[in-house]
Amino acid sequence: MCGRYTLLPNADELIKFFHLPPEIFALLEPRFNIAPTQPVLVIHERDQKRQAELMLWGLIPSWSKDPKPSASMINARSETLSKKPSFRTAFKRRRCIIPASGFYEWQKFEKTKQAFYIQPTREKFLAFAGLWEECEGIRSCCIVTTQANAVMQEFHDRMPVILEKEAFESWLDPTNENVETLAPLLTPFPPSGMRVIPVSSFVNSARNQGPQCLDPATPDPTLFE
Repeated sequence: MCGRYTLLPNADELIKFFHLPPEIFALLEPRFNIAPTQPVLVIHERDQKRQAELMLWGLIPSWSKDPKPSASMINARSETLSKKPSFRTAFKRRRCIIPASGFYEWQKFEKTKQAFYIQPTREKFLAFAGLWEECEGIRSCCIVTTQANAVMQEFHDRMPVILEKEAFESWLDPTNENVETLAPLLTPFPPSGMRVIPVSSFVNSARNQGPQCLDPATPDPTLFE
């Protein structure tokens, strides 16, 4: 699952990591608590060149009669992308990458819930596999999910598909409509490539923004008894 994440770019590093044009400087600002239906940075390919733009997080199918992003469409299960009408055309022709610095998950307990921040250990950024669509001039996107790895199973049975750098070209290529060749990319990210850090309850509300979202927190040991 993925319902909240961050993008804290050093613009030069982001451009280099994803091979983006320098014009995206204007789109970049620190985002500490990105939530569904908000504008998010999306990378896709057009005319054999990578493009970056802001799209609404919550896929709006091209045939939708209500062009509004929905929190129920922020994620798409990798196992059914080619079957569900909401996703199959985008999976075939409109794949994208949604860059992140890390993402949040929560563990629920009887009286409270603890927020955790998951960040990469080997790279500076995570590359979420995504899909995008356009409906009545509004562009929107969603994050593809897969089965949870050993780290993420502590929180949920799903996790975002995180692409390795060598997979970027294949995933973004809009001329590749043979979706069967993409299946090997939609697997759980290696557990060794991520670390989990408990953070402040400040992040629990999507209204809260700023670096306080990443303030460290020590979970109450009694929560895990």
